[in-house]
Formats: sequence, structure tokens, C-alpha cells
Amino acid sequence: MRTNISSDAPWEPIVGYSRAVKVDLHVFVAGTTGTVNGKVVGPGLYEQTVQAIRNVESALTKAGGSLKDVVRTRVFVTDISQWEEAARAHGEFFREIRPACTMLAVAALVDPSMVVEVEVDAILGEAS
Repeated sequence: MRTNISSDAPWEPIVGYSRAVKVDLHVFVAGTTGTVNGKVVGPGLYEQTVQAIRNVESALTKAGGSLKDVVRTRVFVTDISQWEEAARAHGEFFREIRPACTMLAVAALVDPSMVVEVEVDAILGEAS
């Protein structure tokens, strides 16, 4: 059974995507940036990564899960030379959970002020 989960962002229906899709016990969270109400939280990679993970957490909560259910993360950064800032934020949330993680450098994100995007896969019940 499939459930689409929205963050109520205005661009979701325009682009044609969901913040997350839940299929049975699996939750796939789309690339998520460090924004609040559509505004980027700040210029720093660390701050944006923290907010992106908080936004991911919100989507997982709507799906009936939590960060503890995350089995894989992908972190896309626009400046790989500052990867340690994204890694520090990731570690603060996932140090004990230890999902499989990939970090990649990308040329740019949809808004030039965005410097990181995080996507995750989760399996509900993995926390137990």
C-alpha cells in the first residue's frame, strides 16, 4: 500500500513529487534542504544540514517513523571541501543509528543559497 506524504511546500504539486512516499514498512524521503517555510536557514553548511535532517525527521514522523528507522542516507553538498561540517551534523543525529551513508559533491542545487540536500530511506520498525 502506497501513501504520499507532503510537507505542504508550494512546489510539490508544481514539480509533481512528494516529500516522502511510504510503501508498506518502507519510507523514501526525497532530497530535503535546510529550509523553514520555504526560506533557507542560513549560509552555513552545518546549519543547513541540521535543518535538512530536522525536515527529514518531520516527514518520517508523518509516516509513523523516526530517525531511528533510517537505514540509508545520501548527503549532497555543493562544496566538498567543507564536507566535515555536513558530517558533523549528520553524526549528531545518526551517531548511534549508523545508517549506510553516501556523501556526494554536486555542482549546484535548485537555489544558489542552498548548499546541502539530504535524502533518506527508512524501514519502519527498525528502531526496535
